[in-house]
This record gives sequence, C-alpha cells and structure tokens, in this order.
Amino acid sequence: MIGLELLLLIFLVFCAIATVLCKRLISSIIIFMAYSAVMSLVWFLLQSPDLAITEAAVGAGMTSLLFFLTLQRINQLKGLEQDEDNTKR
Repeated sequence: MIGLELLLLIFLVFCAIATVLCKRLISSIIIFMAYSAVMSLVWFLLQSPDLAITEAAVGAGMTSLLFFLTLQRINQLKGLEQDEDNTKR
C-alpha cells in the first residue's frame, strides 16, 4: 500500500510540474485533469471519500470543463481546429 501511495505522489508532482511547463494550453488542461483524478484517488486512500468525490466532480469535472469552454471562448481551440483541417487536405 505504501508503494502505491508513493507512486501516486510522484505522479502528482510530475503532473504539477508538467502542467506549468507545457507549451500548449490544451495539453495543460488534460494534464490538470489527470492531476485531479489522481488526487481524488489519494483522498480515497486517505479514507476521505467525501473529499475524493468532491475532487473528482469539481477538480476533474467542472473545472476542466470550464477551462475548455474558456479556451473555446478566446478562440484558442479554433486555431487548433484549423491546423487539423489543413493537415487533412
């Protein structure tokens, strides 16, 4: 059990650093989602199921959705869609 907890904590540190250093905003959001999902597992292992459910719903769910909607609103995803269309042609 201690090995699993240590592995999850190392993954959390990796995700935190990768989120900050990532150049693409969409990649940062996806890494942040992974961070929140693993954090909910850590809360569950610490025997706090109420915090685990909250972290999964708010951290990985709603916050990530709001980040995606914000990127779409500021037209960052529009440029990504145009790049994909150009590569298909």
